[in-house]
Amino acid sequence: MKVINVEIKARCSDHERIRQVLSDKHADFVGKDHQVDTYFKISSGRLKLREGKIENNLIWYRRPDKEGPKTSHCALYKSGNPAVLKDILGQAMGVMVVVDKEREIYFIDNVKIHLDRVVRLGTYLEIEAQSKEGGLTEETLNRQCVQLMDEFGIRPEDLESDSYSDLLIRKQDEDHIRWTNGG
Repeated sequence: MKVINVEIKARCSDHERIRQVLSDKHADFVGKDHQVDTYFKISSGRLKLREGKIENNLIWYRRPDKEGPKTSHCALYKSGNPAVLKDILGQAMGVMVVVDKEREIYFIDNVKIHLDRVVRLGTYLEIEAQSKEGGLTEETLNRQCVQLMDEFGIRPEDLESDSYSDLLIRKQDEDHIRWTNGG
């Protein structure tokens, strides 16, 4: 399935405040999911396998690393047996990094909101305005993201341009440098 996704990621230490706004807006709570995203080494875009109780998908996407709303073009495949798929892809391409997180999933119409606790990184908020098969324009999706950013009180300094995978790779590199330098 082809999806256009406009998203923001922001550092967020107050998930309770976000939950209150979501409750006031009568957001649909899908549930809490422990998700493990395995990123594979590829030459173009990003390829990850998401394993969770709620979501199990193979996702390829390409998007710029910038703060604020950013557009991703995605291809999504629902996986019935993610462990086997992960083994095959890992052997064929190699694993780049694994992201382990606890995620609360909410929806307001076509907009998906995540409250994330990412192992080794901390707490985040993601807003993903989605259009499946081109039903909504990128401009509409952008507007939805910006409106929710305002309602959630997201400040420009809270925004994160990098993916969790990039943040973890950078953290691993920094830890390795400290370890090799005796720190």
